[in-house]
Amino acid sequence: MGQKIGYARVSTVGQTLDIQIKTLKEFGCVKIYREKASGADAERSQLKKLIASLGEGDIVVVTRIDRLARSTFDLFSIVKEITNKKSQFHSIAEPWTDTSTSTGRLMLAVLGGLADVERDLIRTRTSEGRVRAIQQGKQMGRPSRLTTVQKREIRAKRKNGTALKSLATTYGLSESAISRIARSHDTRETTTEFPSDTHCDS
Repeated sequence: MGQKIGYARVSTVGQTLDIQIKTLKEFGCVKIYREKASGADAERSQLKKLIASLGEGDIVVVTRIDRLARSTFDLFSIVKEITNKKSQFHSIAEPWTDTSTSTGRLMLAVLGGLADVERDLIRTRTSEGRVRAIQQGKQMGRPSRLTTVQKREIRAKRKNGTALKSLATTYGLSESAISRIARSHDTRETTTEFPSDTHCDS
């Protein structure tokens, strides 16, 4: 027979875990992992430790589903990890999530289908956003750090024998980048100088 293991999480340092911990203890949890991290934080170290410690028959308990996951895909992924270790999952506020019951197992199957739909929607939105950005003339990827004039300067200096290392230091680029620019054709389009950490919105 496994044991009940609780997981309590709040998203900010200023919030308290007290109510969750009290509820989990009253439910019979013999051990409680405590986390202060955003649901979007992939490095939830305590959750990882909890899952790594699970034995066959153990039950992971949370007070509410949103203490465990931030999305359907996230919830399915975590619960799947739990069940793969022959452990169970239970949410006190949503008892239909109990994976030891037929209803809970059906829930897990439905979650899997919803997670696939959610993943496809995200992929579609990302693709559509990229297409819209291109149609609007936005530059995708990392913008150029140099203006057209600077690129012409590099080509001219290379032709006059200036060393790659010297040009790399002057323009703040790698020698390979300078070499590519020097070998490229001299275009006449007008470009705008962007800082290296600028990203375009999709």
